[in-house]
Amino acid sequence: MGCESYMKDGIAVFVKYDCPTCLMVVPVLEKIQKTVEMKVFVQDYPEKFPSLMVDDDRELAESFDNNIEIVPTIVRIENGAEIERSVGWERSSWERISQTRALGNALPSIRPGCGSLSVEAGIAERLAIKSGEVKFSSRKITLGSLEDDIELCFEKSWTDGLPVVPPTEERVYRMLKGTGRKADEILGMMPPNNIACTVEKVAVNAVLAGCKAEYFPVVLGAVEAVLEPAFCLHGLIATTWFSGPMVIVNGKIRKTIGMNWKGNVLGQGNRANATIGRALQLTVRNVGGGKPQEVDQSTFGSPLKFGFCFAEDESTPWTTLAEDRGFNRDKSTVTLFSADGPIGCVDQNSRDPDSLVKSIAGSLKIVNHVGLANASDAVVVIGPEHGRVFDEAGWTKEQAVEALHQATKMSEVSDLKMTTLAAKLDDSKARQNKSMINKFRKDGLTLIRAGGDAGLFSAIIPGWLMKGETGTEPITKEI
Repeated sequence: MGCESYMKDGIAVFVKYDCPTCLMVVPVLEKIQKTVEMKVFVQDYPEKFPSLMVDDDRELAESFDNNIEIVPTIVRIENGAEIERSVGWERSSWERISQTRALGNALPSIRPGCGSLSVEAGIAERLAIKSGEVKFSSRKITLGSLEDDIELCFEKSWTDGLPVVPPTEERVYRMLKGTGRKADEILGMMPPNNIACTVEKVAVNAVLAGCKAEYFPVVLGAVEAVLEPAFCLHGLIATTWFSGPMVIVNGKIRKTIGMNWKGNVLGQGNRANATIGRALQLTVRNVGGGKPQEVDQSTFGSPLKFGFCFAEDESTPWTTLAEDRGFNRDKSTVTLFSADGPIGCVDQNSRDPDSLVKSIAGSLKIVNHVGLANASDAVVVIGPEHGRVFDEAGWTKEQAVEALHQATKMSEVSDLKMTTLAAKLDDSKARQNKSMINKFRKDGLTLIRAGGDAGLFSAIIPGWLMKGETGTEPITKEI
């Protein structure tokens, strides 16, 4: 409501006892109050200002309504509307606003104020909710005074087996402040149960996962990507194969939120990487109902189904994944793939691209099965030391991809004939008489750069057996 709720014309000042600057200006307030209509709102201990007529604002309602961020704040009000304000102590501003001369001549001419209690973490969110600034549609659960909120999350099956952050209203509100989108905006229908997935529901799961609010735009982008029909999330959830969603982030936002694209890039240790991927998985689980041994029928699953997210190293000569997907380099994007666990590829001997390609191709040939072609796609994460081999020879990403396609070609005789595979692979005559086919479809190999500086290694991340029109396609969204 603001100042019109308590004054038509006059001065309002907001102070707290636990602020040296507020205590310093008490003589100034005494002088103003003698000549001007003035209200003094005290945020903590009204009784500590006996020389002033004060209003008790320990509930912080007036401070919140007037957007007070610093105390002391002096506000001039005319006809119920704010005309001017000044934060902290600045003699010339206070004299102008209060229309009182010779204020605090014995005081310094300027001194900064202190933080308002109304903007402290937790309090600001509580006040916003109490004021009706945000209204939640999610059902509210009230706990007993001795109930353990983390254990309740386990009992409600809201977790992936690890502890979660209880999604209080204040935490969900703080998460929603990470985006300008409305809480009730529907992003799509979340499979497998086809439940309307709103921004608010994603925020709840981002809290559960341990995200910061600044990660939330990336989480929303990832959710929007998996909801695209071409990604085929329902099929990916229900498959008996190992796969789950993998999130790769490009652009300035990687640095802004502190993501990892260096050492241990596919592992633990980075909050943004870990919680963004986890938030996506929890949203699929808690909104859509994609739970193991229910609709999720994966025979083995994979550790990546806790969440799999990382950023690309964009400091190399190669084009970025985002550029390959049609976006400008300065755009922040999120790309979703289906993915299994990584397969390591070591080559500490190759010093030229042709030799290194043969090594990586040798590892690629075993994806799914050494005798199976045109099944999974694969993402190859080229480590920095392997990447240097390509860079020093002037190879582009396109050259490397084409060379890998050529090096992974296989005899058509073995394609999909795994029941008699051993005999046919030994039959060199049959191999010579059959044409060679690609191990991967034309767009089935994606190369990106990431990883720690030490180690002549790369990582191969295969995907779901089903791809293309009958399965999944990678999806990229601008954040």
